[in-house]
Amino acid sequence: MTLPIIALDFESTDDLYNFLDKFPKDEHLFVKIGMEMFYQAGPSIVKEISRRGHDIFLDLKLHDIPNTVKRAMHIIGELGNIKLTTIHAAGGSKMITAAKEGLLSTPGGQDTKLLAITQLTSTSQQQLNSEQNISGTIMDSVVNYAQLAKQNGADGVVSSGLEVTAIKQATDNDFLCVTPGIRLIAEPDQDQTRVVTPEIARANGSDYIVVGRPITRATDVVAAYQKIKTNWGQN
Repeated sequence: MTLPIIALDFESTDDLYNFLDKFPKDEHLFVKIGMEMFYQAGPSIVKEISRRGHDIFLDLKLHDIPNTVKRAMHIIGELGNIKLTTIHAAGGSKMITAAKEGLLSTPGGQDTKLLAITQLTSTSQQQLNSEQNISGTIMDSVVNYAQLAKQNGADGVVSSGLEVTAIKQATDNDFLCVTPGIRLIAEPDQDQTRVVTPEIARANGSDYIVVGRPITRATDVVAAYQKIKTNWGQN
């Protein structure tokens, strides 16, 4: 199994580094840098975390015209040591293709896996139908986006763990499924609505899980991380 990815969603870089400093120096982590931290610190935060020896999921969810996304992905590739990065599948086939081309245009991006966001784990059935004006179920929408992503060069998708089995069946088993919205109890929590436990994600076939608050807001963050690893099947 892969390491659980820790979502480093903090209010400041000081808070982020204080969190990382709680782990043993030889502890190899896989962490997610999202918009909140990247917009504060920029590429320097990626370089510092890389210097510390951790793997990085750069989750910026790009969604723009194809040429802009292609150029942005070239820049992300030049950062180096980015294992995973994201776009929105809703950007369409040309944008997905352009994003992959941007990564492949630089040596640092050729090993970066491109993931397409399907439906955010905060999206409810009611929001899908009434606000996005998309008919059908969330499952239908997610599987459609997954097929679109695969057909246009993406390496995988981000979705709830509830949809992973259907995604694998509609694509193939090597198509990566990254699952956020992980909780220790599979009940809606705060701004997430389609959540699963590490055990459910594993059973459904998720390749990676992304865990934020159950670790970062725990009283003992190292113990919480180790518990997630055990539940995910790493220990």
